[in-house]
Amino acid sequence: MIRLTSPFRVLIVEDEALLAMDIEALVEDAGHLVVGEAASVDEVHALPLSAAPDLAFVDLQLAFGSNGLDAARLIHERWARAAVIFVTANPKKIPEDFAGAHGVIPKPFSRAGLTSALRYIEEGLIAPPPTSPMPASFIASPAFAASWED
Repeated sequence: MIRLTSPFRVLIVEDEALLAMDIEALVEDAGHLVVGEAASVDEVHALPLSAAPDLAFVDLQLAFGSNGLDAARLIHERWARAAVIFVTANPKKIPEDFAGAHGVIPKPFSRAGLTSALRYIEEGLIAPPPTSPMPASFIASPAFAASWED
């Protein structure tokens, strides 16, 4: 099980520039450091290994015909300890095993929704299990939720 310390090093994989900027602002307002942004799988691959994110927010539909499932796979190959959270308007396209991701934040989301989801994710990664109730803005993967029972 991944146990992290705060502040998190965060990677944002999102092809909509304004949305990526909003996520970046919310992440930084929560006290974390954005270590990279990418709009496609190729851009994730181009990031230096030293970027080493603790947490990655990944959209499912990315630029240049690439997708978030491939991006999540690449993130796990390059930075095995990174926790992946999908951020998508199409949560039903995520496989039952969440492709190794820790959960999903469905779009559209509000500022408060993303902030409460991030807080809950922090609790689940730093000192599991989370002490606050799961917000409506976050769906934990079955594996992530089960890891709190150990």
